[in-house]
Amino acid sequence: MCPKTRHESVLLDEALEWLKVAPGGTYVDGTVGLGGHSLAILERSAPDGFLIGLDWHEDSLTLAEERLKAFKGRYVLVRENFANLRKVLEDLSRLPVDGILLDLGISSYLLEGSGGGFSFKLDEPLDMRMDKRIIQTAKDLVNQLSVIQLEELLKSFGEERFASRIARAICEERKKDSIKTTKQLADIVWRAYPPKARRGKTHPATKTFQALRIAVNKELDNLAKFLREAPDLLKSGGRLVIISFHSLEDRLVKQAFKADERLKVLTKKPIAPSPEEIRRNPRARSAKLRAAERI
Repeated sequence: MCPKTRHESVLLDEALEWLKVAPGGTYVDGTVGLGGHSLAILERSAPDGFLIGLDWHEDSLTLAEERLKAFKGRYVLVRENFANLRKVLEDLSRLPVDGILLDLGISSYLLEGSGGGFSFKLDEPLDMRMDKRIIQTAKDLVNQLSVIQLEELLKSFGEERFASRIARAICEERKKDSIKTTKQLADIVWRAYPPKARRGKTHPATKTFQALRIAVNKELDNLAKFLREAPDLLKSGGRLVIISFHSLEDRLVKQAFKADERLKVLTKKPIAPSPEEIRRNPRARSAKLRAAERI
């Protein structure tokens, strides 16, 4: 695998344990990415376990297919969002299943190798669509939303404390020319940040890029729909395991698990990566795993 497609799955052992992967089971990886979790599930469920893998991103699925080909006949990959998992399982006549895993993080490939405009560290077209069938891009949002709409987006989806300053700076900049690239946007956000606030460990553009990505891909809407439907897709005793990376996602998962009478919460507190894993893979530092079981 080339450097651009190298990716380490977060909380891999923990995900398998909480998913209770066993031979003969049927499991869903709702966010296949480059196939790290899928590969481990197929290995752990050998010789006859079956995997249904979903991902929106076409290139990621192609790379995952190559990685999983040794298990041909024991899995199927589908280009679809996990919000539509019920239909996928109905079409495959695979209901109910023994376990469902979501890893809501963004793969290293999407950030660094896809050309999709997800990273403020690169100079790429301002796109951010996980699926090219989505019509609206990040470029459309930053150039078309009003200052009030931009501010609300940055607050709601990025929890950005300088949302007002950034929204005004974007609107001023686009009067001169449209904002077309990730570098343009990252530079605008950098300049909008107060100088003292630029000194932290996190790049000033991090939350702006997060907010735009969430908005373009309707990530929280899709997660909410999935959480409403997922328990009915599981066998009694089946496991639902979700790894989230920011407070908006984790809050949704925590509240849904707690409120759903169909589920028994297994993780009273979220499972975090070990210090060793964070040293090995710094992007894992914000990961939180929550698990529940179908009653």
